[in-house]
Amino acid sequence: MKQKRINMRTAKMTFAQHSFFLILILLFSRVGIAQQNDETEKLIKEANAYMNQAEEALSENDFAGAEAAYRKAIAKDPSNTTAKYNMGNLYYNREKSGESQSRFVEANKVSENKEDRHKINHNLGNSFMKQKKYKEAVEAYKNALRNDPTDDETRYNLALAKKKLEEEQQQNKDNNDNQDNQDNKDQNEDQKDQDQDNQGDKGEDKDQDGKPKDEGDNEKQDPKDGEGDQENEKPQDQDPNEQNKGDQDQKDQKGKPDQQKQQQPQPAQGQLSPQQIKNLLEAMNNQEEKTQDKMNAEKAKAVKTRSDKDW
Repeated sequence: MKQKRINMRTAKMTFAQHSFFLILILLFSRVGIAQQNDETEKLIKEANAYMNQAEEALSENDFAGAEAAYRKAIAKDPSNTTAKYNMGNLYYNREKSGESQSRFVEANKVSENKEDRHKINHNLGNSFMKQKKYKEAVEAYKNALRNDPTDDETRYNLALAKKKLEEEQQQNKDNNDNQDNQDNKDQNEDQKDQDQDNQGDKGEDKDQDGKPKDEGDNEKQDPKDGEGDQENEKPQDQDPNEQNKGDQDQKDQKGKPDQQKQQQPQPAQGQLSPQQIKNLLEAMNNQEEKTQDKMNAEKAKAVKTRSDKDW
């Protein structure tokens, strides 16, 4: 069999071409990197120039000018830790704790050495202390000490922040306890008022003898020896004293029939008593009957006389 053979000339040309292209790529890469480095260095120089302007503005107490210069420096070099840190200090000294905290956090993210991170976290803790954010301050001071455990000032600030945090937590606990006690007190007072209202309602449902009103009324309305009907016939607007007096008189009259007879009202002077009137009426009736009998007898006699005469 005939074997296939590789054309060495073609293989050599192909290898040379590949090498050439590889060299070109490396050259262009180095040129690009060099250009990029030049651009980065240019931006860093511009950022440093703006930082110098900011320092000059601060020396003249030009807060607005310093702030504008720092912003331009950060725009040129976003990784500039010093620009962000100095801007955070600028806001901190101007009593703008919120803005200073934002800048310190940004600076801490781009910081590359422990010394810078220590300073940034220390000042961040101070900013939190101004806002009485003691829990956040404790964490910031701890981070500062992690980067420089030898700083006594940071250690003191951490102890102060912990103390303030404990006092705040105790105060919150006391306030919650007081609120709970007040809520319980209000609830007890409401319950007491409710109980008094209920007791008052029960008291209104009872008469003077302590019996329920419905029960007492039923007892009063129970008929006894016919007295219930008589009581119902009494006027409702009758005076209670007169009613009690009448009931007592009635009981006395029932208990003493003779006395009742003796206590019957006597006719006033010049007036006829009922018995006299009765006797008078009976006398008149008798007289009328006698007169009628007499007239009837006369009529009968007259009739008889006429009859006799006709005959």
